Amino acid sequence: MFAVEVRDHMMIAHSLKREVFGPAQGLHGATFVVDAAFFTQDLDDDGLGIDIGLATQVLGDVLKPLNYQNLDDLAMFAGKVTTTEVLAKHLFDAIAAKIAAGELGPGSGRIEKLRITLHESHVARAWYEGAL
Repeated sequence: MFAVEVRDHMMIAHSLKREVFGPAQGLHGATFVVDAAFFTQDLDDDGLGIDIGLATQVLGDVLKPLNYQNLDDLAMFAGKVTTTEVLAKHLFDAIAAKIAAGELGPGSGRIEKLRITLHESHVARAWYEGAL
């Protein structure tokens, strides 16, 4: 299986208001490095799985509404605990919708699997991966 992976980042604020999160219950900031990996079984006649430029643009587009935001204030996260895992699934769903809409160009139809990885720090990360 082939994969094309692109990277961007987002800076957010949020609070994780459950006892299990200890000091992270209070409002705090996080900078996430975000990787999006697009998997295909084959390549097109030009030797491409997908267009890297379009993949980079799509990733940036889904991060833009979250960047520099307090996630506690966003309606899309009302009633949710915005853990790294929850954010990874949110980004997966947003990018999957763009793939379904053909926003990754002719390669959209070849994408069989998507993985979204959020790096919390140099020692911790979480991801969501699934078939499309």
